[in-house]
Amino acid sequence: MTMKETFTLVATAAAGLEAVVGRELRELGYETQVENGKVRFQGDVRAIAETNLWLRAADRIKIVVGEFPARTFEELFQGVFALDWENYLPLGAKFPISKAKCVKSKLRNEPSVQAISKKAVVKKLQKYFHRPEGVPLQETGAEFKIEVSILKDKATVLIDTTGASLFKRGYRTDKGGAPIKENMAAAILELSNWYPDKPLIDPTCGSGTFCIEAAMIGMNIAPGFNRDFAFEAWNWVGKDLVQSVRDEADSKANYDVALDIMGCDIDSRMVEIAKANAREAGLEDVVKFKQMRLQDLKTDKINGVIISNPPYGERLLDDKAVDILYNEMGQTFAPLKTWSKFILTSDEQFESKYGMKADKKRKLYNGTLRVDLYQYFGERVRRSEARKVN
Repeated sequence: MTMKETFTLVATAAAGLEAVVGRELRELGYETQVENGKVRFQGDVRAIAETNLWLRAADRIKIVVGEFPARTFEELFQGVFALDWENYLPLGAKFPISKAKCVKSKLRNEPSVQAISKKAVVKKLQKYFHRPEGVPLQETGAEFKIEVSILKDKATVLIDTTGASLFKRGYRTDKGGAPIKENMAAAILELSNWYPDKPLIDPTCGSGTFCIEAAMIGMNIAPGFNRDFAFEAWNWVGKDLVQSVRDEADSKANYDVALDIMGCDIDSRMVEIAKANAREAGLEDVVKFKQMRLQDLKTDKINGVIISNPPYGERLLDDKAVDILYNEMGQTFAPLKTWSKFILTSDEQFESKYGMKADKKRKLYNGTLRVDLYQYFGERVRRSEARKVN
């Protein structure tokens, strides 16, 4: 089996977060091409390890094995067969065609696309490894999940390197109702004007995701540090290489940085879950959680950031309770003039209920739910003037 030196890779992302993922990749030193739902880049095996470990806002890292026109099943078969599977799949590998997706294409039957693609890969490997046709290949080794995506009659064939989606950081002991995904929370923090030297409050913290992700950003902890990835089981990925990427990540973390991060929730059970999650992430001494009603939020601190994913329509509260909550939010946050507020909700009437038009609004998707990030920027106050303000 000949090892590939470099790969075409894609980091997949939720709609609206592609630019955030692109920026993260550029900060890691990769040249990027931002597309719908994904960011394309080139890299070696080390890049696969590094991006899985470090990308906060992405969903998965996939290898692009090839792209070709596929208007008929024959074209699909020949296109998949022509790809260099011998450079990826060792003898004995498990290689399910785990996903097929057809959009605006002549080929629409996704189960057939999966079956024909599988047949083509099998035939290629039988030929390469000199196995007789008709004798099934033993699939007992490491798993390489293959995906086939056909958009406008063009097929893209990918291998998933990640395994469970990157939002699964490994610290969630429990999550309560309708939580925000970890990578979505990290992306919103990156879209906000929060920096680790500013106070951060999440007044509707639920299971604590925003606060924990902020602490990880503030301390430069790699988000994938406490989990495993699919590629680690592959025989052409060196264990020493992966360990060196992990060791390097560990050395970049700054556990001594002082952070001011607080999460509050009216529900004491959620506060206990948030504390347990912070403990699991090793951040119980970094993030403060307390039971408190949103209306009781007061602070003398300045230039802080409030981030909130309040319960909305589809999520836990009835309409009247939501209206009251948004109204109380507006009244409670109004005195905090130097604080910026970032509020995520699917309620299109949010601004009128909150009582103020947002400075900026950004459309995102939390799973399949369309949501907006309403952004209110605080008045800038220099720290030297802060004493006069208080």
